[in-house]
Amino acid sequence: MSIDGYIDDSSDRRLRLSNEVDAERVDAVRASCDAILVGANTIWRDNPRLLVRSVPRRDERMSRGLPPSPMKVAVTARGDIDPSLRFFTAGAVEKIVYCTTPAVAKAEERLGAAATVVDAGDPINLTRLLSDIADRGARRLMVEGGGSIHTQFLTEGLADELQLVISPVFVGDPSAPRFVDGGTFPWRGYGDGIWLAEVRKIEDLVLLRYALSSRFEETPC
Repeated sequence: MSIDGYIDDSSDRRLRLSNEVDAERVDAVRASCDAILVGANTIWRDNPRLLVRSVPRRDERMSRGLPPSPMKVAVTARGDIDPSLRFFTAGAVEKIVYCTTPAVAKAEERLGAAATVVDAGDPINLTRLLSDIADRGARRLMVEGGGSIHTQFLTEGLADELQLVISPVFVGDPSAPRFVDGGTFPWRGYGDGIWLAEVRKIEDLVLLRYALSSRFEETPC
């Protein structure tokens, strides 16, 4: 995020907030996970591939009997996702779309064989969603955003670790998306359960790793 807490600006062009060194770090984190989750807005706005880029990392996963990249997971309230986006077309990996009960039929009609559509309740029940992901074999989930998804996982206390990279950029645009939206978070005061596990300089960026629960695993990323 930017110094002032934004993850993008409000223009049609994606704001670059990271560098290649951190992109490599993120690729390594992706390779260590069983599934990657994003919201529908991120799929529309960023059109991400959500694949492991490194050939050696893909090969290492396959040597352990895993697919080259983690399962892709999307969350949508309305079910209006375009199957031509790279989330669906890139990579021969399992793709799951969780949506609200009223949107299931619409999502199934739009996506066809591009992804498996799962009813996640109305409104979407993240605990139910996580249980279903676990039933599909995923034990380590990477949540990549955007802000609404971050807010839901954090306010419900469902994240074990927060990896926050600060970019030397100011956005200053109240209409731009922020790292989190408003909400009631479990950690309301200093000493409420978050502890800083790591600080790392990545060229002109700073990585802050926070432990959010007793399930935090202090492994390098």
